[in-house]
Amino acid sequence: MQEQENKFGFTNFSEIWNGRLAMLGFVIGVATELLTGQGILQQLGLM
Repeated sequence: MQEQENKFGFTNFSEIWNGRLAMLGFVIGVATELLTGQGILQQLGLM
């Protein structure tokens, strides 16, 4: 029987998903800026 790869910590699996989610967040942020005409900081009320 093969050992299962650990899904927590600094593993290849978690780093790949972290990168994918970061790219998705960046694309959503840029798309939101383009659609609203306001920067992210303006939308959050920080500027």
